[in-house]
Amino acid sequence: MTTTADQSLWLAALPATARPPLTGAHSFDVAVVGGGITGLTTALLLKRRGLRVVVLEADRVASGVSGNNTAKVTALQSTVYSQIRSAHGLAAATDYATASLAAVAQVAELAKGISCDLRRAPAVTYAYTESEVRDVDHELIAARQVGLPVKAAGDVDLPFEVHAAVRLDDQIALHPVKYLRGLADAIDGDGSLVCEHSRVLDVSGHRVSTADGRVTAEKIVIATHYPTLDRGLYFPRLELTRAYCVAARVSAPPQALAISTGSPSWSISAHEDKLILAGQSHPTGKPVVEPFRRLEDFARKHWQVEEITHRWSAQDPTSYDHLPMIGSYTPGNTTLFTATGYMKWGLTSGTFAAGLLADLVTGKPNELAERFSPHRVSLKSLPTLLKKNAEVAVEMVGDRVLPADATSSDDLPAGQAHVVRDGLGKMGVYRDDDGDLHAVSMRCTHLGCFVRFNAAERSWDCPCHGSRFDVDGAVLEGPATRPLPRKKPR
Repeated sequence: MTTTADQSLWLAALPATARPPLTGAHSFDVAVVGGGITGLTTALLLKRRGLRVVVLEADRVASGVSGNNTAKVTALQSTVYSQIRSAHGLAAATDYATASLAAVAQVAELAKGISCDLRRAPAVTYAYTESEVRDVDHELIAARQVGLPVKAAGDVDLPFEVHAAVRLDDQIALHPVKYLRGLADAIDGDGSLVCEHSRVLDVSGHRVSTADGRVTAEKIVIATHYPTLDRGLYFPRLELTRAYCVAARVSAPPQALAISTGSPSWSISAHEDKLILAGQSHPTGKPVVEPFRRLEDFARKHWQVEEITHRWSAQDPTSYDHLPMIGSYTPGNTTLFTATGYMKWGLTSGTFAAGLLADLVTGKPNELAERFSPHRVSLKSLPTLLKKNAEVAVEMVGDRVLPADATSSDDLPAGQAHVVRDGLGKMGVYRDDDGDLHAVSMRCTHLGCFVRFNAAERSWDCPCHGSRFDVDGAVLEGPATRPLPRKKPR
């Protein structure tokens, strides 16, 4: 069982029946690919401007990262302002703060009339250890410089010693799936449409194609969290990380939306009687050791846990220069647009990205367009970009020369996977809890990197660009759109 889609606390709110898939040929003003926070918010804003919009979601609305998160909508985001100030200067950090504050207000406005458990709560960046105090102090200074009404917090709603903290009041926690279902309901109808189980297989000119239908649109927005089209050179400029979440029933869940600055970081929030704890981040495709157990141990150390009720995970792209990329897909393109690189703060950044995308699609000037343009050049961050691409080059060739783990799967224990030689190539073999074997090609169908087994989630993950597949090869996350070929286990 893969942990991503059916274990989230939030995804239980998905209705039993799906919206119909796209079938046949249609024409709309705008086609939006992706039914998450960015896609649905963009579509609704465009519909409010009088455009006919179709949303094409590969699975279910909110079933991706938007339904697998900690449900925080906040302008205070760990140490993001000191990071952006260091990489780009104070003006860039101020622009990011302005956009983030506007996003919190936008979510509050759009949520009116949607039953999504919205509550106001303080956001807190805190020092879990004394070594983290300096980072907290720097973030307090940076946050004040960019205009956030933050304050040093002496009393934080957490059951352990906090060595320092920054607090921003009046931020938002909500039920993300209920919120996005409300947005989808507002989009559907009056000439606009939301389609589920409609994976986009091709985008060419003004045409978007799925397995059973096609759309012709004047404008197209790729809102898939990680750009899926092999153009625009996004893959070399984005780094993918996975993070893990557990929900635990406790007697006194905290009210603050808190995150520590250290490594590992401990992200804390709550929903009803449940503590939500997130962390244990690592680059996609790299080894991880029992992330859920470590989160559970932390929860039990500091709270009286009655029960661990849910476990889930999410994947997030960060751009090489630590600013979101929002704008035309390729330089000068007036038809195709995208947004990505939210640095694990997608409910906030995806919302302000939607506002910027709506302006770009309709030709309305936006003073932040240049700041977040995907085509900006950051010379200061160039060494980071070169290092990342060198690592990808190693991944592309390194696993091809490594020996297989075994010649057969006879002794493979249940719940484990290994690599077996398959002629001139290799196959990944997994034995499930019933003893049955599942085998797939290890060559990612995106650009050919070798996938690696993620034991925490029982999935095959690509270390180059973040595609993920289940044990039978089905696509869990893009940019891959085709499954791994299945093999005969041996």
